[in-house]
Amino acid sequence: MKLGLLLALGAVSLGAPTPSAKFKTSPHSTTIPDYVTKYAPLVYLYSEERYLPYGIDDFVSRFEIQDDDGTVVSPNRTLGIEDLENFANYSVESLYLTALQDFDSDPDWITGRRNVPDIETGRISRAPATCIVVEKDNGIVDAFWFYFYSFNLGPFVMGGGPYGNHVGDWEHSLVRFKDGQPQILWMSAHGGGSAYRFSAMEKLRTDSSRPIIFSARGTHANYASVGQHSHDLPYYMLSDFTDRGPLWDPRENFLAYKFDGENVTFANGSEPGREEKYGNWLAYEGTWGDKRLPHSDPRQKFHPFEWRYITGPLGPLEKNLMRTQVCQRSKWWNFLQSCRIRHKVQAGEGIEAEGGGCALAFDGIRPLFLQYLLRLFTWRGWGCQFIDFVWG
Repeated sequence: MKLGLLLALGAVSLGAPTPSAKFKTSPHSTTIPDYVTKYAPLVYLYSEERYLPYGIDDFVSRFEIQDDDGTVVSPNRTLGIEDLENFANYSVESLYLTALQDFDSDPDWITGRRNVPDIETGRISRAPATCIVVEKDNGIVDAFWFYFYSFNLGPFVMGGGPYGNHVGDWEHSLVRFKDGQPQILWMSAHGGGSAYRFSAMEKLRTDSSRPIIFSARGTHANYASVGQHSHDLPYYMLSDFTDRGPLWDPRENFLAYKFDGENVTFANGSEPGREEKYGNWLAYEGTWGDKRLPHSDPRQKFHPFEWRYITGPLGPLEKNLMRTQVCQRSKWWNFLQSCRIRHKVQAGEGIEAEGGGCALAFDGIRPLFLQYLLRLFTWRGWGCQFIDFVWG
């Protein structure tokens, strides 16, 4: 067994000092600015969502930690959220939270089926969100809101799938402030995301300071509108779907921290003292779900697009929180590495969509045969992407 893993076992089971970590805990506590919660986003979950938000403390208790060779390195007892900081100094590719039971059978801790937001308050009592505030230069403050789900249901591709499923799913939004005023809201989706002027976002009817975002069915990718959303490939070969299901208010139940690129500082979340109780779990650099299942596993299936089950995600501190642009990273097709800030909400498509979208762009074109040709060659293709770029 590797020396580093032996040291980790000693730290957990014998009470030895925690190994030096990439991300450290500040000995002090702090508070996050009031404006962070004042302008916190709300999330519409999909109305038929099978995999609802889940609490990270209970989630971790369903796992053991394995290294890349499948050796168990966590203590021989129920794993606690506070144990994760003891595994903070290892390569992000070497440790995996590995489920103790079959996740493919959709147990309650995978589906989170009881975690439906309260109809009056929007609170999910068993699934706190995580707010991480990062102060930057020139009066810039970034407030990251992280949303955790136990399972990501991947997309269906040309009638097959789902592919790209994984245990554990971290999604997030970012509200960027300048001198205490919200300027931009960015939302994660499939390793990339989209950014809007804060003023462009839909707001809660009873509180115009609270923006609304929409969580897609299964993948939990975040969007600014209702409907069908094409991503990564043309002609809607890959699509997400959003609607106005249960409304989740993460501000009602959240953990709060500050981060400066190296130190994590406990802050004032919705439940006093909970951050200290959880310990520096943010410093854990391994995955939040099983390693990609081997091809010999009967649950695993192969498709030229993607395996059925892939490796789980990394945690919040691995999401480029110190970035200067609001975009986390650029997708493969963004050759210019640009980070576009939209001034108008990009409308979804399909029967669930609200308002206009690319699908309606050709309606006024005459003669009809020209409209037909344009639809034939650009409908749900790159032509729609261009139209959205010009008018979105």
